[in-house]
Amino acid sequence: MESWDGDGVRARIREMAAQDRGLERFGADTHRYALTPPLSEAEIGAFEEAHGVELPVEYRAFVARVGDGPAGPGHGLMPLAAPRQGGGDEWAVDDEWEQDRLPGRLAEPFPLAEPLPGRIGTPADALTPGTLMVADQGCGIYVRLVLNGPRAGEVWQLDPDWGGFVPASTGFRAWYTEWLRSPHIRPKGVPGPPASGVSGSPPPDSRG
Repeated sequence: MESWDGDGVRARIREMAAQDRGLERFGADTHRYALTPPLSEAEIGAFEEAHGVELPVEYRAFVARVGDGPAGPGHGLMPLAAPRQGGGDEWAVDDEWEQDRLPGRLAEPFPLAEPLPGRIGTPADALTPGTLMVADQGCGIYVRLVLNGPRAGEVWQLDPDWGGFVPASTGFRAWYTEWLRSPHIRPKGVPGPPASGVSGSPPPDSRG
């Protein structure tokens, strides 16, 4: 199994929180640098069995060794098996989370072989079977993990109004580690940079 240095990731998140006590970093006032305990193998296996999928190894190892969100890119990682704890607020992202968990949806083939840049005329939900929404970037922009097909394991960003549906990172590890490394703080309400293709250097080896 692809492994993570759970202690190292949690230490880095604590450091980031200490450097951003005012929660000025984009999305920090949502996830607040909190990290829930990792899921058990039984919980992850039950999710995979219920939905007929095998989670990409980098993401699977993260929720097993580090935590099940929410600290992470954008407004934070969405939880895998249980709805987010939002204090009673209803967000569009919660509907997106629930749609992913409709029977058979995650196991359906991912319909795209190539990126789809620009404004999308097709209903977005026709493009997202076979993907798992892992983060909300705000303004109707979602980050999705491809679960099957030739693109399995890649992280794509869905921006129906402007950016299209295109790769944002080669995999979950590179995508999440880029956030851990990023030193800058964007003003609240400003989404992250648009996805423009697979990019980024491999993260440092953190196998434990």
